[in-house]
Amino acid sequence: MRNPGWRLALLAALILLAIATVERGSARAQDQAQARLLFSASSFEPGQTPEQVDGWSAWSQREQTRPEFTTAELPSIGDGGSLRIGGASNSSAHGCWVRVVEGIEPGKYYRFEAWYTARAVPFPRQQVFSRLDWVRGDGGRAGQPEYVPETISEGGWNCNSGVFRAPDNAAAVELELYLSFAPQGAVWWDKISLSEVPPPAERKVRVATVNFQPHSVGDSRASVAAYIPYLEQAGRNGADIVCIGEGINMAGVSEGRSYSQVAEPIPGPATAMLGEVARKYGMYIIGALGELDGPAIYNTAVLIDREGRVTGKYRKVHLPREEIEAGVTPGNAYPVFDTDFGRIGMMICWDMQYVDPARALAVQGAEIIFCPIWGGNATLAKARAIENQTFLVTSAYSDLPTAIYGHWGELLAEATEEPSVIWTDLDLNATFPNQWLGDMRLRFIRERRADIKLPALEN
Repeated sequence: MRNPGWRLALLAALILLAIATVERGSARAQDQAQARLLFSASSFEPGQTPEQVDGWSAWSQREQTRPEFTTAELPSIGDGGSLRIGGASNSSAHGCWVRVVEGIEPGKYYRFEAWYTARAVPFPRQQVFSRLDWVRGDGGRAGQPEYVPETISEGGWNCNSGVFRAPDNAAAVELELYLSFAPQGAVWWDKISLSEVPPPAERKVRVATVNFQPHSVGDSRASVAAYIPYLEQAGRNGADIVCIGEGINMAGVSEGRSYSQVAEPIPGPATAMLGEVARKYGMYIIGALGELDGPAIYNTAVLIDREGRVTGKYRKVHLPREEIEAGVTPGNAYPVFDTDFGRIGMMICWDMQYVDPARALAVQGAEIIFCPIWGGNATLAKARAIENQTFLVTSAYSDLPTAIYGHWGELLAEATEEPSVIWTDLDLNATFPNQWLGDMRLRFIRERRADIKLPALEN
């Protein structure tokens, strides 16, 4: 019989979560109240050239690549009018509206926001963007430019916004609003602001991963059950989320070990067992198992939430020939999932061999990528973290370490014994800029060439 105390524990956890939510909302409201507005523009007189718009200028590297710059009456999301850039039927056109804001204090934090709507721009993430370029007192560049992420969309308008720390030698900042290499396109920028804000609070999450593979423990149920003590250990140590391995309903099966013999529905018996532990400790659990859905069998990673429910699943896209020969069907999507601490993604084993899965998750905003994996190449694991500037967590059985990697491929935690549970606290609001290249996560997303299609890869 289940211990009735779990209900009280769950109630207490929900109360704490509600309190934390209220506190976060209060903190956001307090931050807004403490913000000091340095610049705001939401009204532009139509039909003006850059020379006529007070305080603004237009930049292009040379006249031959200059887009068309003017102010427009419509569309507008502010008090009337907007800043327009047109591609001028020139495939080399690249340029931006520029506004210099003085009074920047080194080490202080600033929130920038700008809204845009675009027409005939096929790849807006790379062709329409905004940037902060910090300026020293002597007019030179301070630090590295900051690409501003896209956040929300409303009524056909998209918002670029983010909070950035001014470099130690900054005295001013250039606000830059771009249209880049979109010959038939146009963009309208509006509702632009810059405010000094308090430093962002830490966004901590305790991430754990299990270094364990069961061997000849019985049937598929016994195989899943063998992981439970290590999940319990992670829960007792305060993990917010814990990752276990691949094929958990197959790895410890004594005889007839194949997905076709152990696959089960999701939700099903395996996820129910994981759900009990997740609910008991109020933590998320990730693990991969054989899934049966109609006639198809998938190698599927599941996300169990703090209440023990299946809140997401990912079907392995890249299958090695061994799994195809064993009757497994590939998945066809790279979903991301929002948790109460941030956005995550999942890969499984052979996915690590390819650039696409981690890239797709990162572009969609995954801050941590979890990978249940039988074995693989540690260099590739580091590469996936580095090239996407995400945390990466593996739970492995063989030649790849069970580990937690940082944005530059460094080992934040590594299991040196088997079985064992490792964990570390991550701050998802931390940034990891390179001295010479800046914030590579935001830069990677903006500079990635999604428009290049290679027939050899498409067929």
